[in-house]
This record gives sequence, C-alpha cells and structure tokens, in this order.
Amino acid sequence: MTVKLYHFPFSGPSRGALLAARSIGVPIEIEIVDLFKKEQLKESFIKLNPQHCIPTLDDDGFVLWESRAIASYLADKFGKDDLLYPKDLKRRALVNQRLYFDSSSLYVKIRAICFPILFHGETEIKPNLKDDLNSTLAFLEQFLSESKWVAGDNVTIADTSIYASLSSILAVGWDISKFLNITRWVKQCESLPGYAENEEGAKAFGEAVKKNLKQ
Repeated sequence: MTVKLYHFPFSGPSRGALLAARSIGVPIEIEIVDLFKKEQLKESFIKLNPQHCIPTLDDDGFVLWESRAIASYLADKFGKDDLLYPKDLKRRALVNQRLYFDSSSLYVKIRAICFPILFHGETEIKPNLKDDLNSTLAFLEQFLSESKWVAGDNVTIADTSIYASLSSILAVGWDISKFLNITRWVKQCESLPGYAENEEGAKAFGEAVKKNLKQ
C-alpha cells in the first residue's frame, strides 16, 4: 500500500519530510492540505490528526506527524541502507542533534521572521530577528566547517530537514554570502532527490513573503 503524505508546499517542514522521502526512495502519494484555506481544520483531517498540522503521514493506518519524526520513521522502515539515518549510536546521535537544532532553533528563527509578515500584516523584518537568525546560521556554518554535510561526510535526513527550512528564507532573499561553508553546502544540496520540487514550494513561499514586505 502506498504511503500517503498530507502536504503543503509552502511549509518548510512539510517539504523537509517530502525531501527525506525522495532521498529514501519511498513511493509517496501526496494529498495537498491548503493551510491558507484552513483545510487542516476540516473535520476529516482533525479526526486523522487532532493537532491538525502539516505534514502528516498515513502509512496503512499508522498516522504520524512532525516532519523530523516522519523522516526518521521513513528512513528506518524504507531505507535501503543506513546512510541517511545511521544505526551506529554516535552517528545517529549527531544526526538527531542536527534535527533538533533545526526544530528548536533554525526553523523557529525563520518562522519568527516570516509568520508575522504573512499573517499579521507586518511589512518589515525587525533587526533583532535578523540578528537572531544570523547567530543561528553561524552555528550551522561551524557544523559545516567540520564535515562535508551537516552531520558527517555523507548526506543524511539532517540535511533534508535543514535545507528545507533554509530554502524558505533563501527564497525571501536572505544574504548568506558571509557564510562560506553554508554557501558551499547549499550548492551541494542541488544534488538531493526532490530538489527542484522543494525549490518550487520555497519560491512560492518566498514570493508570498516578499509581496508583503515594504520595498
């Protein structure tokens, strides 16, 4: 039975789950849930996921949400090997640390910038929010000074998660030129399966944000 992903391309986390699935090679049936139209609040979706968030995975009746949990599950169940999500305890712990860095820091800082512009009528990015994000990017820059990819010398689900988050703010026009390692890594991410699909969603997100910014 095909695995179903309830997905919204504007959402960085949702794109992260899909990027992971593409890298793993899982056959995915995509069902779009338009958050702007509040389709996540439909009774049928709330019955499936009471937290009514995107992405949501349905694997033959097993329902899971939170993009990084989805990526980990798919890698464990469908991965042809353990490169994307290592079974070695220490290597896996490093991947997990990077995933948690994304969920608790990087994505949070990006959302803090974009959410008020999209939904609260703000037209400028506050200087403190710019500083917060650049401080967080400095940590990512350091991670990438130590290895080719964010959690070692091969791509993992930490890369798919973090790239999906970062691509959203890059599409808004964020300047990363002073982060040489991140710039290198972003170029490498063009090799990810599903890269073009992710870019399409990120571009639409970026255009929606830029439309509301004061020029």
